[in-house]
Amino acid sequence: MPGYYFEELDVGRKIEHELRRTVTEMDNMLFSNMTLNPQPLHIDRHFCETQTEWGEPLMNSLFTLGLMIGISVSETTVGTTIANLGMTDVRFPHPLFQGDTVHVSTEIVSKRESKSRPDAGIVEFEHKTFNQNDELVAICRRQAFMRKKPKGGK
Repeated sequence: MPGYYFEELDVGRKIEHELRRTVTEMDNMLFSNMTLNPQPLHIDRHFCETQTEWGEPLMNSLFTLGLMIGISVSETTVGTTIANLGMTDVRFPHPLFQGDTVHVSTEIVSKRESKSRPDAGIVEFEHKTFNQNDELVAICRRQAFMRKKPKGGK
């Protein structure tokens, strides 16, 4: 499904994304190693079992953030985003663990026409990620520079 153009993104619209994903130890290890993050909270099971309150590795929060945005793309902005402008109010209110299955929802929070480009506008999304028990594990607001619908239709 192609992404939505600026005009098609109505403030207040909520999208429950169908795609779900179980996160794995391999996801955690690869992401942490690719980003040169040696945090034992993500990559050292023995450390987590013996020296943390969690008793098991936590998923890397930047992986969680990227997965949340990624899951939302196919049903919101694929092919219609010019650029991401920023992410704010990023929070991780509950830990995400290896073996958890996530699902994501998106709400269009606000939008405005671009002051510099008549063919674009800025849309603010609020993305939320939940685990299999519907506990909120991540939330953020994302501002995206979005294309307007080309003259002559889609």
